[in-house]
Amino acid sequence: MRTLPGGRNAIERIARFGYGARGVVYIVVGALALLAALGHGGRAGDSKDALRAVMAGPFGAAVVGLIALGLAGFALWRLVEGITDADRRGTSAKGLAVRGAHLISAGLYLGLAASAASLSLGLGMSGGDGVHDGTAWLLSKPFGRWLVALVGLAVVAGGFGFLGKSWRGDVTDRLALDARARDRWAGPIGRFGYAARGLAFLIIGGFLVAAAWHQRSSDAKGLAEAFALLRAQPYGWILLGLVAAGHAAFGAFGLIQARYRHIDAPDIDRVDDAAGAAARALG
Repeated sequence: MRTLPGGRNAIERIARFGYGARGVVYIVVGALALLAALGHGGRAGDSKDALRAVMAGPFGAAVVGLIALGLAGFALWRLVEGITDADRRGTSAKGLAVRGAHLISAGLYLGLAASAASLSLGLGMSGGDGVHDGTAWLLSKPFGRWLVALVGLAVVAGGFGFLGKSWRGDVTDRLALDARARDRWAGPIGRFGYAARGLAFLIIGGFLVAAAWHQRSSDAKGLAEAFALLRAQPYGWILLGLVAAGHAAFGAFGLIQARYRHIDAPDIDRVDDAAGAAARALG
């Protein structure tokens, strides 16, 4: 098959735009939660609440539209990572698990991109309550209780993965930065962000396991409810403030990734071939 000139660079640009868009969303998520912790705003919310906040700002529709494009690009990059193994994760159990998580991430961010696009076009926020609706759908299926439990345990495992990455300090491995920059600012920002995301994943995964145990989709909760749980603890405003700041740091690290991450993007033809093979296997 003929190689398309610049295909590799096109995918790299899309990926960098995607990292930036995701970064902006989590910066807003963290900022809103931090304001709530300090008593200067409403409740801490999730990524959809962040999009609504951006929509209410100057040039909101245009900015949210750009975020929608970026999130769609990030979903595409996650798909490329999972299918072509662009990051060379390999075929070990760990490598396949990471690649599988990237494919799931692609679907989630594509859904968020669709919600952002709908909001920017004045159609409202599409998608409903993804956590509750998805859990209710799974519970209605044969062995649904066990499926929800498996999803919850997978989210918990992802949370431990984020915490482990933060503890090991290898968050900057794929950044094209010198050792001094990694140690002085990129590493601490990334580790703080991954720790906050890990804690949030543990809480959300626990909610899903509880939903499976009680067979109630209402027990499945997302990031906003995870923030609320932290706020309800003794000295909860401090806990919420730390996790909120960590989410903002995760967003800032996304901007760092947009600029400095090493992206070994395959040619577009290779992506087409891999996607075609996957479609044939599923069909």
